[in-house]
Amino acid sequence: METNTLILTGGAIVVVVLALRAFLASRSGLSREMIRTMVAQGALVLDVRTPGEFVRAHASGSRNIPLDRLAGQLKGLDRSKPILVCCASGARSAAAKAILDKAGFARVGNAGPWQRLQA
Repeated sequence: METNTLILTGGAIVVVVLALRAFLASRSGLSREMIRTMVAQGALVLDVRTPGEFVRAHASGSRNIPLDRLAGQLKGLDRSKPILVCCASGARSAAAKAILDKAGFARVGNAGPWQRLQA
């Protein structure tokens, strides 16, 4: 491939990834007001990114349980509290919400990217 073709292909990939992230974030379905309300109700903010991602940056007060470990740690979660799940783009948090919904957690919201939970 020519250098110009590689540059154009790389640029197109970056645009598609950014558009996908924005799309997934918009599909969280929770407004900032709904997120604030759930936090005010004492919601657990559950960040399902990897430990490395979480250490680099996370929403204040959030708890990290990576998505691939969530199913094995459901017994440690308080079913009486609402839960807001977040990740980097909204995709993993959507999967986490599905796991929690299937396990019978009643009040679970997908906050999408963790940055939406910043004050």
